Amino acid sequence: MSRAMGSGGEVGHLLDLPWEDILVPHILCHLPLRQLLSLQRVSKSFQTLIQLYLANMRCFDSSQVGPHLPKAAFCNLLKDNEVLQQLALQNCSDWLTDKELLPVIGQNHHLQEIQLSSCLQLSRHALVAISLSCPHVRCLSLAHCEWVDSLSLRSLADHCKGLESLDLTACRQLKDEAICYLAQKCSRLKSLSLAVNANVGDTAVEEIAKCCPELEHLDLTGCLRPALSLGRVLAEYCTKLRSLKVKHCHKVAESSLSVLRGRGVELDVELPLQRALVLLQDGVGFAPFINLQI
Repeated sequence: MSRAMGSGGEVGHLLDLPWEDILVPHILCHLPLRQLLSLQRVSKSFQTLIQLYLANMRCFDSSQVGPHLPKAAFCNLLKDNEVLQQLALQNCSDWLTDKELLPVIGQNHHLQEIQLSSCLQLSRHALVAISLSCPHVRCLSLAHCEWVDSLSLRSLADHCKGLESLDLTACRQLKDEAICYLAQKCSRLKSLSLAVNANVGDTAVEEIAKCCPELEHLDLTGCLRPALSLGRVLAEYCTKLRSLKVKHCHKVAESSLSVLRGRGVELDVELPLQRALVLLQDGVGFAPFINLQI
């Protein structure tokens, strides 16, 4: 496995190939991270090679290693890396705390995508560190991170104005004032989720609509406060909107969504008559023939 046939028929060692020009950028990058870590045990030379790869790795996804990555292993893997562009640590609540994350964030100023969904043991200091160390971040997922508060979100808005995608699902500490501030500072947002937050109301939605003309995807699932005219406001200001999720937003009237439907925006709620037919079909096993043409 560690030997390769040369052009003249001679057998050469894999490690004889140029490390930084061939092995790291063109070969090791195609191997799963778990296999790379196993290669470290082959010899000291392989260990040195893998450490060189880890130091120059652009993307780290903890799911490639396994759900129960030891803290010490995580810290060791990324201790020399200062060029990360993507960091995916979703569902690492069993072991990830500020102590492990902050050093990685602090030395990687080129991060563009960060996934921290359901990392429950972090604190607001993690988001402040991201805002101060990663000004070029474009995509950030903080779903189910209830430690996100108004002050840390304001810090993010002040320093990361190039944000294009932000997932704040179930960040229940956030209220309209913080969301409005975010919208005013991060006008390039294309995708935003505020789902499962009972504090989000009309004021926040209207500010998002007016300040974020590039918005394409908005998720308000389970936001109980947005009211009747939500669809009209989004239709007026968000001309690039492609999808809107308003399931369980009981105050949003179908009449306000009709303009968006006519524009071809994908909605996750059916027309009232279609909903009635589905319920009827489920109840009696068939739906009567009804002419839906108006």
